[in-house]
Amino acid sequence: MRVHRFPSWLERLFPQRLWEGPSVDKVIYLTFDDGPVPGITDWVLEELAKRGQVATFFMVGDNVRKHPALAQEVLAQGHQVGNHTYRHLHGWQTNYREYLQDVRACDDVLLAVLGQRTSLFRPPYGELGPQQAREIAKDKTIVMWSLLTYDFEQSLAPEQLLEEIIPRTAPGKILVFHDQQRTKAQLQQVLPPYLDFLVDEGYITRLL
Repeated sequence: MRVHRFPSWLERLFPQRLWEGPSVDKVIYLTFDDGPVPGITDWVLEELAKRGQVATFFMVGDNVRKHPALAQEVLAQGHQVGNHTYRHLHGWQTNYREYLQDVRACDDVLLAVLGQRTSLFRPPYGELGPQQAREIAKDKTIVMWSLLTYDFEQSLAPEQLLEEIIPRTAPGKILVFHDQQRTKAQLQQVLPPYLDFLVDEGYITRLL
């Protein structure tokens, strides 16, 4: 069974985290995790630009180090950047000090490459221990999601993914896609028709 959003009781347990935006008007929030990766992040930027859409890219610090020009292009095109740790760590499997050092390392490379840090953080896999969360929340908004697209499920046909995410699209939803090599084939078939759906239905994308 695929869980496209966290259960409501979990959202109530951690109200300080951002699970969803205001559910007024036809506004949604597109997010992309794990980049920047050449051949996919730049393609995503092109697809967004064709339709005048904006998104938030939660970047892995080591990918920013490897591909600084691509990270800079994300900002240059009017999008937003968030911290996704330096090495894409599992929060539940990593001790407190090591995890926080990894988050800071991502901040440092974002500052070096982009000239700015970010106030947004998304934990890889959605995993974050209470102590980790308390420290990170001191200077960042912890952004979760309200609609997981499952673009990483290679066993699912693109048509099936669209059939699952389109009916779940609603004002205020924070969607998660992934701009990484593993999801490239799926994303290239799912993202264009999904963006066309948003345009046809009058949805507006905004930054977090």
